[in-house]
Amino acid sequence: MQHRCFGDGESVSGYRAVPIEECGDPLVAIPATAFSFTEPHPYAALDAPYGGSSPWMLRQRVLAALLQAQDELDVCRPGWRLKLFDAYRPVPVQAYMVWREFGRQAGLAGRSLTSYGSPGELQVGDPDLYGILAAKVFEFWGVPSDNPRTPPPHSTGAAIDLTLQDAAGREVDMGGAIDETSERSYPDHYAQAASPQMRAFHENRTLLAKAMAAAGFCRHGNEWWHFSLGDQMWAWTQGKPHAIYGRAK
Repeated sequence: MQHRCFGDGESVSGYRAVPIEECGDPLVAIPATAFSFTEPHPYAALDAPYGGSSPWMLRQRVLAALLQAQDELDVCRPGWRLKLFDAYRPVPVQAYMVWREFGRQAGLAGRSLTSYGSPGELQVGDPDLYGILAAKVFEFWGVPSDNPRTPPPHSTGAAIDLTLQDAAGREVDMGGAIDETSERSYPDHYAQAASPQMRAFHENRTLLAKAMAAAGFCRHGNEWWHFSLGDQMWAWTQGKPHAIYGRAK
């Protein structure tokens, strides 16, 4: 049986190797009237272990930037709103959702896991299975590390998953669901599309990205819905020497 866990002994590269100089900016509640929210919260509905924490929190400066992004959107599309899907995610929640995705991917491949769902660890019977699943899962999901030097982006309180809602209160079609682990999730998947519908998907994604970028956010390279400001991914993408947000709480 193969046992995998993530902690102080893991090797890191890419954005996870960026040093963190924590600025101490507090986690604050996202005001209920400022945005539209996905309800019920998608991970809480799956009994993810929040332990009394609210998912609707961000670092104070990140929230201020998100409010600015909403203002930017309103200029371009009066009456439209940012629709939030997920924000703060404690490490146990990240682990729960990642190992749930491992189980889902194993099922799609006609395989099974010995166990999953425990914070920070996964057990499989086939020594090759972990690598096959990890290549797919970690293309989209952050590693649920409990190492303070390599926090999952959402566990810093500096990352947000979101989409758009139009002036009539309808969620805008972005051509793929949030958390979909396929090429449709790539931000520019529809950039060269010929059909008017698919071109509209790209235009909607571009609108979201422009509003967020105007407020200082950077977008995940593989996910049209994920944006961050101040975490390791942001610093790596922006060429900053260090991140200003580590693991919150």
